[in-house]
Amino acid sequence: MKMIKSSLLVASMVLTTLSASDVVAKVNGKSITKEDANMFIQASAPQSSFADLDLKQKTMVVERLVERELFIEAAKKEGIEKNPEYAENLAKIKDELLINLWMKAQMDNTIVSNSEAKDFYDKNKDQYKTPQKAKARHILLKSEEEAKKIIDELKALKGDDLAKKFVELAKSKSVGPSKVNGGDLGEFSAEQMVPEFSKATFALKDGEITTTAVKTQFGYHVIYLEKMVAESTLEFDGVKDKIIQHLKQQQFNTKVTEVAKELKTKAKIDISDLNKTK
Repeated sequence: MKMIKSSLLVASMVLTTLSASDVVAKVNGKSITKEDANMFIQASAPQSSFADLDLKQKTMVVERLVERELFIEAAKKEGIEKNPEYAENLAKIKDELLINLWMKAQMDNTIVSNSEAKDFYDKNKDQYKTPQKAKARHILLKSEEEAKKIIDELKALKGDDLAKKFVELAKSKSVGPSKVNGGDLGEFSAEQMVPEFSKATFALKDGEITTTAVKTQFGYHVIYLEKMVAESTLEFDGVKDKIIQHLKQQQFNTKVTEVAKELKTKAKIDISDLNKTK
């Protein structure tokens, strides 16, 4: 699919009339566009775009594209286009483009309806569940004795008093990087933490702390559970586009496989004995 994306970008460059805002640089009169920049970026990071970059990154990309244009000019002046190797490789590139555009046409002709997507969702709801999660804070200490002292200081407190004191102690006593946020770990599932930490956290009720030090490979923890978030199922509207794309890809793969089989039955194909090749 990466090659298909590249073909789409090439087509858009040919068919779109450039506006002044599309041009990011000019080299000896030739325009370098935002689409050129997107192609350059997506060659190594398909999910990225020029618009998402910060100023420093955009500047670097434009500099590389300027250099690319200058190298193209240099290659032409040195007669590389007359090199037989150039002609040979150009023919290969044309063949790849031909295949890519044909593949794109097959994908464009693959249609998945909302009802098909909904049917898939209803039959596969287990795939769209979010697990139970804990919203918690912790205080990380180097020794069990330090952890016990923290627990003794906190265990008589309840409600807002406990929450406020926990944040205060996390900021002043914790040796973990989350201390700057009062020990806040955000929301996490059991699988996202080391087993000892998860077991202790998910045994708590909302607003409780661990009454014994929790030992892990990182040290000794005192954990405060702010809230337990129940398991839930994502709504269809939130995953519909992903389901449609998944089903389109499945249908596309099946179609291309069937077309390949049909074409093979109609073609004269001779394959050498591969055991004899070295």
